[in-house]
Amino acid sequence: ADTLNPATWENQFTNCLAHAMHGRLTEIAANGDLVGEVAETWEHSSDAKTWRFILRQGLTFHNGQSVRPDDVAASLNYHRDPDVASAAQPLLKDITDLTVDTDGITIRLLNGNADFPFLLADGHLVVVPSSEGKIDPNAEIGCGAYRLDRFDPGVVAKFSRYEGYWDDNRGFFDSVEIRASVDPAGRQAALLTGEVHAIDRVPLDTFELLRQAPGVAVMEVAGTQHFTFPMQCDVAPFNDPEVRRALKCALDRQDLLARILRGHGTVGNDSPITPANRYYNDEMPAAEYDPDRARHHLKKAGYDRLSLTLSVADAAFQGAVDAAALYRENAAAAGIDITVDRVPSDGYWTNVWRNRPWCASYWGGRTTEDSMFSEVYQSGVPWNESDWSNERFDALLLQARAETDVSTRRTLYFEMQDIVRRDGGSVIPLYANYVFARRDSVATPAEIGSNWTLDGSRCIERWWFA
Repeated sequence: ADTLNPATWENQFTNCLAHAMHGRLTEIAANGDLVGEVAETWEHSSDAKTWRFILRQGLTFHNGQSVRPDDVAASLNYHRDPDVASAAQPLLKDITDLTVDTDGITIRLLNGNADFPFLLADGHLVVVPSSEGKIDPNAEIGCGAYRLDRFDPGVVAKFSRYEGYWDDNRGFFDSVEIRASVDPAGRQAALLTGEVHAIDRVPLDTFELLRQAPGVAVMEVAGTQHFTFPMQCDVAPFNDPEVRRALKCALDRQDLLARILRGHGTVGNDSPITPANRYYNDEMPAAEYDPDRARHHLKKAGYDRLSLTLSVADAAFQGAVDAAALYRENAAAAGIDITVDRVPSDGYWTNVWRNRPWCASYWGGRTTEDSMFSEVYQSGVPWNESDWSNERFDALLLQARAETDVSTRRTLYFEMQDIVRRDGGSVIPLYANYVFARRDSVATPAEIGSNWTLDGSRCIERWWFA
């Protein structure tokens, strides 16, 4: 949602806003390494159950108030509150105790978690001022490189550089404006005319024209982004795994890759873990278009034919409407009749996603397997977009989280990906490259982050005018 409440952030507009004005304990660097942001150093017990974070000295919020361990604790505890229903709550679910001292905080976990500092780099887990152990979730004050000057939800956010920011190698623009736009053609036109300096989600059907345009630089990185068609597993007929398997066999992914992504990505394998992830399972059989096999699964579910409605808008991902039309054509050969329900892009994430039995969606992915699985695939978490639940998967998730042996973790994550591929509630046909563009008057570092579009959503603080 386009609000200042960090528990609700879910799109690129709020991602960029969050990284411009806020800080977190840790940060994913452009090369994928974990570095300190609000925290300068950290250490852990041998069982990875106790973590101590030492805060960076001299940090201040935009109102001049010092960043204290109490603020960090209150900010994290806000997301732990079940009444808040934060998207980040699953990441903090294992915290049993959180204590502060003069220099930092100590966090104790129910289960060991070798990746815990990576989780604290999640975009929602920003540090904001607190009073008596509570935060104002809609506060306009952060400790990032930019101070918020104006915020019109779903329209625009304006910032000015915060002179008290701790890092001299960040925040080179005097002021920044973020505009929300669900119109790909409008975004491209604004870039071509120089009305804006950068855009995300470049329209792939005009990629070559934009690449050849004077004054424009198109950028592309292979990351963890993937497109999905989540099915509500608690709603018939999607509660039958045979129906889900039929739908996974009823889509020509190679055709989708060529027509929707124009080759800017790879074929997905119904798992959210992509080749960019550390423990990507490259041993699973590749997903293939097989109408006969789809009919086999339908018959096992008790259907000769099946009629379904797929709700889509290009707000879900660029080309989602066309992808749904191709899906309809492919599935017909398997005895599956898909009605494409084209809905407005405005309000899609509020009115359609998580509210319709079958829809289109996308994910920027996460740096670690645990983060992706914990936020979206663990039973009962707020962002489990298919309401899928699998006991074996949940047990493996806890086991892999605490495991410090690399070989054993690899084995566990490989099995989890295979479970999701075979049983999961989402058809994941494409792993999509991040494709974005800037005016050549804007300069970038040599290495660009691949954990999210626009340099890990940190273009505002990392880029500068040439």
